[in-house]
Amino acid sequence: MLLAAEKATAVVFPNSADIQAIVQLALNEDIGRGDITTEATVAPETRATADILQKARGVLCGLPVLEAVFLQLDPRVTVTRLAEEGSYGDRRAVAHLAGPAAAILSGERTALNFIQRLSGIATASRRAMKLVAHTNARVIDTRKTTPGHRVLEKYAVRVGGASNHRAGLDDGFLIKENHIRAAGGITRAVTAAHKRAAPGQVVEVEVTTLEELQEALQAGATLILLDNFTSAGLREAVRATNGRARLEASGSITLNNLVETAETGVDFISLGALTHSAGVLDFSLDLEVRP
Repeated sequence: MLLAAEKATAVVFPNSADIQAIVQLALNEDIGRGDITTEATVAPETRATADILQKARGVLCGLPVLEAVFLQLDPRVTVTRLAEEGSYGDRRAVAHLAGPAAAILSGERTALNFIQRLSGIATASRRAMKLVAHTNARVIDTRKTTPGHRVLEKYAVRVGGASNHRAGLDDGFLIKENHIRAAGGITRAVTAAHKRAAPGQVVEVEVTTLEELQEALQAGATLILLDNFTSAGLREAVRATNGRARLEASGSITLNNLVETAETGVDFISLGALTHSAGVLDFSLDLEVRP
């Protein structure tokens, strides 16, 4: 289970092979059998430069993916970064392209789609963490991501300053309500997970009441998800736990009640909206033909 809040590590870009595969899929989706408009109207020898322009205030994220798009299309396209990944700004040029005009035009939409989506997530993550900066709580993401793009979207969360929960079902134990029902109770589920867990591996279990919290603690859960608790309920859960396990608040949490939730004393707040409702940051490509 990846909880970056537990380690003060640098933001590392995802594995290159994973990114290449995602970029290839996106290019295949957009270009298909060929960019017929560009092929018909732009001579192969035409050269151009272009600026990628950020048109709204927010956190820049996705420059390495933008570079990967044009590298796959045509290695002759050079990408010069004009702004730093993870920097906050507004109405600025963030990258300069130079090379064959056809490749720049064919890659424009795919590159912009990546950078606007990832920047939107990074901006939402930055906003959430600023709201809780006066507390000890960390905002973490969920698995509510765009299918096939999780590695990129969780990277964007880290760029924005929030933290990652588990990357997938193989990455950590999270025993939820339906697992508990199928297993025959919290104690049975937690005990079974501990038998399977590697040394030091986190076993998290979801609870919906203070009574279930006590059972989870007695069963040895090391991380407990408090599902849809009121603020008063969260404060009582923190008091009752008394440091015996870390606590994650989840369910019905938005930016409007994020501060109130953080001030209850929980360790983590999972916010699916970081990825499923983040929106996008506006970018455009401004091209100029060169002789």
